[in-house]
Amino acid sequence: MYQPEDSAPGAATTRERRAAGQPAARVLGHVVQCDGARAGIAATIAGPGTAVAESWTVGKLISINLGKTRTVGLIYGIERPQRRWDEDGSNPIIVLAELIGEVRDLNGTPVFDRGITVYPHIGAIAHRIRASDLEAVYDLGGRPAVTVGHLSQDGAIAARLAINETLNRHFAVVGTTGVGKSTAVSLLLRKAIEARPDLRILILDPHNEFAAALPDYCVRLDGASLDLPFWMFRLEELVEVLFRGREPVAEEVELLRDLVTRAKHLYRGPGDSVLKRGDGGGITADTPVPYRMADLIGQIDERMGQLDAKTDRPHYRQLRTRIEAALADPRYRFMFASRLVEDSIHETIGRIFRVPGEGRPVTCFEMAGLPSEVVNSVCSVLARIAFDITLWSEGRLKLLLLCEEAHRYMPADPRRGFAPTRQALARIAKEGRKYGCSLGVVTQRPGDLDPAVLSQCSTVFAMRLANEQDQAIIRSAIADSSASILTFLSSMGQREAIAFGDGVATSMRMTFERLADSLLPGVKDTLGEGRQALDGHSTDDIDLESIVSRMRDTGRRERPRTSAFANTTESAPHSVYESPFQSAARPRGRLG
Repeated sequence: MYQPEDSAPGAATTRERRAAGQPAARVLGHVVQCDGARAGIAATIAGPGTAVAESWTVGKLISINLGKTRTVGLIYGIERPQRRWDEDGSNPIIVLAELIGEVRDLNGTPVFDRGITVYPHIGAIAHRIRASDLEAVYDLGGRPAVTVGHLSQDGAIAARLAINETLNRHFAVVGTTGVGKSTAVSLLLRKAIEARPDLRILILDPHNEFAAALPDYCVRLDGASLDLPFWMFRLEELVEVLFRGREPVAEEVELLRDLVTRAKHLYRGPGDSVLKRGDGGGITADTPVPYRMADLIGQIDERMGQLDAKTDRPHYRQLRTRIEAALADPRYRFMFASRLVEDSIHETIGRIFRVPGEGRPVTCFEMAGLPSEVVNSVCSVLARIAFDITLWSEGRLKLLLLCEEAHRYMPADPRRGFAPTRQALARIAKEGRKYGCSLGVVTQRPGDLDPAVLSQCSTVFAMRLANEQDQAIIRSAIADSSASILTFLSSMGQREAIAFGDGVATSMRMTFERLADSLLPGVKDTLGEGRQALDGHSTDDIDLESIVSRMRDTGRRERPRTSAFANTTESAPHSVYESPFQSAARPRGRLG
């Protein structure tokens, strides 16, 4: 890695004072062409020498001396006329630089300003940029900041991030698989927690990897430990679960809308009047108040017995079958367990969003292994509640919702994905910053992500991207005079990123800090346990019969749940013909 000569201690010599009359040995080149955004610099490299050649490499910042100011340029191209190399003689080259700003001294301190007020003239002297000027380029002007790595050009200079602007205005981390994207996200989360103790973080984790990276800060939630009552789901979200991701039947959805509304009134008491649709201000199918699935099924049976016309009976029968199948499916136990009929919304929200935090402000919702229709609906519920609780907390609750593999929830094609999830996340992206709800977007395929969401991310960390479409999306997102820095997207190294936006002073090519091996995402499962098995255990110790048995009994061997309506303990899913709330007092036995 190139280290500027003047980054060494005691380097404030004539090299720091870029006087026009200094010896020719200090001059690296002269400006021979300039337009409103770029400059061409003529330089000469002796055949055997490499010191000057190493100063002219793509991706580095250089300085052009204009007397009172020093123009900063980013090298994006180098060419040798006639493309020939003379081993013994001199080799003239042309260096192409994009002009990104200028540095001037104020009271002996270098200060960087974006944009150009005085353009380089023909013959202006070009130099290596001094270390103090390089630091000034990335100075954050006193804003609260955290160090997340170092500059790729100079490892002695820290890469600093304005943490409030990054969090409050949303951020994105993009990069292809294997470039250290998840590790970079883990580092950013650690820095955010240290700088903002009031912050709460909810991670939508499709690969179950972040809990291992944040063991001191996080609480894990999965299908076995999550309690999210079905009555907190809006109608669209419940339909997604009941129809298992398939196209819903419009007639059944309309019947369900009316049945859910009536079931909510029945739960409130026999004397509660059922408001008809259109009365306004009453309970609807989307109102988050409890109801019983037993009442829902009871209404279906009652209506089927009262119907004179045979046309609606198949729809009621099909709807009943769907509800019973969902109640019997052990994977949906986190929604339909008998105790979840209680009005436990305070406990549910407090546990998921860490209020109070109790020293662990991060919740990792681990989705691997959950059915897709459950994932879609649950993500929609969580995103919707995240916005609502920050809105009604009137700014007291600060929340970051981090979406790993965000293109799954917010695809560019509006015909794909689950519409309520897309709408909930888009609402956070567009309005969340006003209420303290921030969005973190992580994806390996920015080309498949809704461009409206990416455009709301004011800070972007772009790691290596090989796909041309993905690169084009990132180029369109940078409103910066140093757009040429993105030409390096396909060739950057591990842990390296280009950061641009409100969180940095100017576009910055940087390398993230290295995390300890024990804190890498997923390392506990993929390295720790796996290495132990390789080192000390034979594969003959694996009980395949037990594994198959657990696969078939998914959800039946969960932690005991105490029923809220009887002094009994549940250890098995309810019957498909009986609501869990009707069966709370029935003696429990293992099914099958």
